[in-house]
Amino acid sequence: MHKNNAEDLLRRYHNGQVSEEEKAWVETWYLHMKTDDQTDELTDDVMEHDRQQSLDALLHDINAPRHTRLWPRLVAAAVIIMILAGIYALNHRQKTPQTVAATKPVVHDFAPGSNKVILTLSNGSKIELNDAKKGKVADEGGTLINKTADGQISYAKQEGADHLKNQQLFNTAATPRGGQYQLVLADGTRVWLNAASSVKYPVEFSGSERKVELTGEAYFEVAHDQKRPFRVVSNGQMVEVLGTHFNINAYDNEQAVKTTLLQGSVRIVAGANIKTIKPGEQAQLKHGQVTVNAVDTDEAVAWKNGFFNFNDADIGTVMRQLTRWYDLEVKYEGSIPQRQFTGEISRNVTARQILDILSFKKIHYRIDGNTIVITP
Repeated sequence: MHKNNAEDLLRRYHNGQVSEEEKAWVETWYLHMKTDDQTDELTDDVMEHDRQQSLDALLHDINAPRHTRLWPRLVAAAVIIMILAGIYALNHRQKTPQTVAATKPVVHDFAPGSNKVILTLSNGSKIELNDAKKGKVADEGGTLINKTADGQISYAKQEGADHLKNQQLFNTAATPRGGQYQLVLADGTRVWLNAASSVKYPVEFSGSERKVELTGEAYFEVAHDQKRPFRVVSNGQMVEVLGTHFNINAYDNEQAVKTTLLQGSVRIVAGANIKTIKPGEQAQLKHGQVTVNAVDTDEAVAWKNGFFNFNDADIGTVMRQLTRWYDLEVKYEGSIPQRQFTGEISRNVTARQILDILSFKKIHYRIDGNTIVITP
């Protein structure tokens, strides 16, 4: 692709005349490069150099084989090119002197979330595991709670320890907004907690079942145990498995409770509704009814893999995810914009970078303290 073709791509994007693949090239590439707000005075030579450099970079990425394109790099050039081109043209048409601000404006932004969790023990005491040292964290009835070298929680039954009889102890791991965490339960089941989520579980599984309680969202890789089913209770439903990989999204402010199966078999029980789903399917509990549909599982577990993944998502869906991950609030002035968003974005970028991508879809916003205000 030549430079003229790249500029034509940007013009067609601006006019809404690009294919989905071309749209992805431009939008996802835009985000990464727009990491710094440059407010220094730019000379004509500097602007033309930056514009040419951005075009050259765009040409390189577009012409690269598909398997070599790096999504984390694909971000801000489109807007930078258009802005620089506009400024460059304006400066050549209008040479009147302009006053340059002596100080840079304050740019508000929100850093991405990180590993954060509060562990509540059976006696009610709380431990912020971010601050806890690696190794033993607590001893619950003969079961050691450890913080592993990679910062996860794990449970190990002590051999020869005097375990409590006829008493089941429970722990709760809770992530705040802007947090996520991974833990390994006593049976070897691995749990990934998304932001603003919690899971309550026994320190040691006993009896004929393994039952946990979930709020928010979590991904489970359940250790197989033919004799003891694993059950997850969450927001009006119970999910029962023997050993499998699945994701449950059960936030109170979402329209439906979504259970997505990646491997194995899962049974959903919600009142009188009982459904069994297969890998690649998702059960949705909404208004007391359960429906099952085939879905893109990558979208459901994108958060676990470090991405936002939107497929025709409206602005409300997008902003609910942003508020949880960046620990911010959102407010709408006037009517909520009717826009649909499709694409994948790294969760390692700042909130402002994602908001700048949304502005491609004519989403207007301002930042007011800890609140993103969406405006007409």
